Amino acid sequence: MPPSTSPSPSPLPSPSPSPSHTPKSTSQSSLRQTLRQTLHQRARNNTLRKLTLPADNATDFSSNDFLSLSTNPLYRRRYLHHLTTLPPTHPLASGGSRLLDGNSAYTEALETQLARFHNSDSALLFNSGFDANWGVLSTLPQPNDLILYDEAIHASAHEGMRRSRASQTLAFRHSNPQSLHAVLSAQIQVDPTLQDGSRNVFVVVESVYSMDGDVAPLTEFVAVVDALLPRGNGYWVVDEAHATGVCGPKGAGVVQGLGLEGRMYVRVHTFGKALGCHGAVVLCDPDTREYLINYARSLIYTTALGFPFLAAIRTAYELLEGGETVELQETLHQRIRYLRERLSAIQPVDATLFTLDHHPGSPIFSLRCALPRRLAAACQARGYVVRAILPPTVPEGQERVRVCLHAGNTEDEIDGLVETIVEWLEEAQGEEQMQVAKVARL
Repeated sequence: MPPSTSPSPSPLPSPSPSPSHTPKSTSQSSLRQTLRQTLHQRARNNTLRKLTLPADNATDFSSNDFLSLSTNPLYRRRYLHHLTTLPPTHPLASGGSRLLDGNSAYTEALETQLARFHNSDSALLFNSGFDANWGVLSTLPQPNDLILYDEAIHASAHEGMRRSRASQTLAFRHSNPQSLHAVLSAQIQVDPTLQDGSRNVFVVVESVYSMDGDVAPLTEFVAVVDALLPRGNGYWVVDEAHATGVCGPKGAGVVQGLGLEGRMYVRVHTFGKALGCHGAVVLCDPDTREYLINYARSLIYTTALGFPFLAAIRTAYELLEGGETVELQETLHQRIRYLRERLSAIQPVDATLFTLDHHPGSPIFSLRCALPRRLAAACQARGYVVRAILPPTVPEGQERVRVCLHAGNTEDEIDGLVETIVEWLEEAQGEEQMQVAKVARL
């Protein structure tokens, strides 16, 4: 049959977009432009964040690997032993959330181990410290409860408080018992249900703060709350992220070092810092644990930690329990004292260029500096990895260079870092004096 000679039908014309309809490509372009403009604005303000890679052979004065466990041969051997002795039928992945298919006897045995080590009635694993703080504070405060929090508390706590059902959240000045007393007293004066015990008060602090490195005055804080809330309706939530492995007996934390574990309602210990692995645990009473299992969305709606993560946590705690990290802990504190002595000896002509802010015993040093990017760049150029910390991570006017010490850092490395800081400071002060002289000539 001959091919048809009929003309093929002409295509239908594309409909013109109505005024209320925006084509997808135009919409995407508009969104990207908005994002780009926002990022450009942040770059102009010198607050643009970027991902970076460590240079080869760089000396780490930045990470939170305080005990240097992530590269420790004993830790690695013990961890690999746990992996290689896993029965072939045991899955590596969890397979789902804890409430569906992600629970295991191994997970529950690990929680029992953690509760025992930290002198807690029970323990509940979370995938990260952020998930743990978010889950605790978004879930446990009840309607009409009051949350008081240290103004320097971590972003994860702020996210949790934002989603909580508490009727009121108020800040007190950082690590200041007098401020806590003043804020709580003012609330008691306007609301007698606080003092008669019918309204709960959650007090949220960290034991060691990530940016300033200072240790919270927990004993003084507890005394304030005990005096003002004699009915026992004050509930402590303490984030021990930067104290885990570093402070207290066998690295059990500041709370246990002070013997206050029986006074704390919730403690959060994370594993991604000094313990060289990943995840977090909430230490609490059994009723609170069951309540979190039922209501904490950051636990319910996420895939549980798989076996490699659980084995890493178990390995770290076996080392802690066995006292095998005590020498690392002692070495770390020796290095802390040494760096503190070296930095304290620096006496700049202009204190705005360099001021040491450090709490004895903390592996985190805050070098307050008017030119933090320049100081950090000078250190990095010599192979010493430190970070400039700028707003919005810290408030305006509190810019600094953050230095973190590790058990693996040597005194020679510390000497090199301090010498680099001194040389930069001399150069910066020389430039400042030249600028002053130039202005005077004008």
